[in-house]
Amino acid sequence: MKSIFENNQIRNGITYEQFTSEFEAKVKEIKEQNLTDEISQYIVLNLQRTQRVHKTYKISEEMRKAVNSISESQTWMVITENWCGDSAQILPYIAAIANENTNITFRIILRDTNLDIMSQYLTNGTESIPKLVAFDKNQNEIFLWGPRPKPAAELIKNEKVQGKSKEEFYPKLHLWYAKNKGEAIEQEIIPLLELK
Repeated sequence: MKSIFENNQIRNGITYEQFTSEFEAKVKEIKEQNLTDEISQYIVLNLQRTQRVHKTYKISEEMRKAVNSISESQTWMVITENWCGDSAQILPYIAAIANENTNITFRIILRDTNLDIMSQYLTNGTESIPKLVAFDKNQNEIFLWGPRPKPAAELIKNEKVQGKSKEEFYPKLHLWYAKNKGEAIEQEIIPLLELK
């Protein structure tokens, strides 16, 4: 998708460190202003989820070997937002994996202010996030991953078939993420790196 590069949208994306810093600042603002709306509460909870992943994630040797096999420059773009529960559980893993190899430039594009990019990466017609898109040094798309690991997507699908509401199945989803500890994410990304 050369247009993304031509408009400098990826290069104008933010680093993971910037995203995290803005995330923390937003949570501080929410607490100082005592905001209690649903989105604000999701953001506060999501920062806790992200921090838990940071503390507990140990990249596997298989994942480390796969990502370090990348010998030429790549750009990894993640489309996301801090209010997204799935992103809070996924983005820290992807950022840590990308950080393993200096050949990878990692950038975050905020969905809600970049709908032109999001529209190119819909999931069954929806603007589901997070979405990881990798490009080679010639700006060709190499692979696409997201918005959820397959077992998590299957869990949601099964819950919806049973007529469960988000309020009912989201706790199950987040419990699954906590127990899985990024294993499914690694196992789905490793084969994509081997295709490069």
